[in-house]
Amino acid sequence: MDTACLDPNRRTGDGAVTVRVLTADEAGAVVPGLTDVLLDCVEGGASVSFMAPLDRATAEGFWRSVAAGVERGERILLVAEDGDGVLGTVQLVVAQPPNQPHRADLSKMLVHRRGRRRGVGAALMQAAEDAGRAAGKTLLVLDTASPEAERLYTRAGWVKVGVIPNFALWPQGGLCDTTFFYKALG
Repeated sequence: MDTACLDPNRRTGDGAVTVRVLTADEAGAVVPGLTDVLLDCVEGGASVSFMAPLDRATAEGFWRSVAAGVERGERILLVAEDGDGVLGTVQLVVAQPPNQPHRADLSKMLVHRRGRRRGVGAALMQAAEDAGRAAGKTLLVLDTASPEAERLYTRAGWVKVGVIPNFALWPQGGLCDTTFFYKALG
């Protein structure tokens, strides 16, 4: 993906966090930090496709597969970092069926608990939208089980489509509802 249209040094309001699109090599290099974020989110109860307890090897394997998807051009991986390392991440799944070349799925929007309430999520969302536009996408879709994330997406102009009851499991068990959103990129 051509990142010339993206601001590689996008910063949140306090100026301490940088959001950037990663190359496949960069993605491989930050697997430990991405793993820490995923482990923290699952430990904190986020419904993000993994069950607790999540072991480090499984989480690292997931991020290595994401890096391979970036290398194949199937995904765009963004990361938010501060002086202490990776704070958050989000992906765009850009490889879609032939009848959906205009669309991407926003996936694995994760912010470490130490990075919350600092504008990291909003910065990741804006950077993901910019990356989607740069990739020629005109429609993004996502799903979430988090009321906090729903507020973020609504503030960012995403449209709530609806809720599917009992769609997934919480990491500690028990069914959770999932809310679907879309955003048309202009």
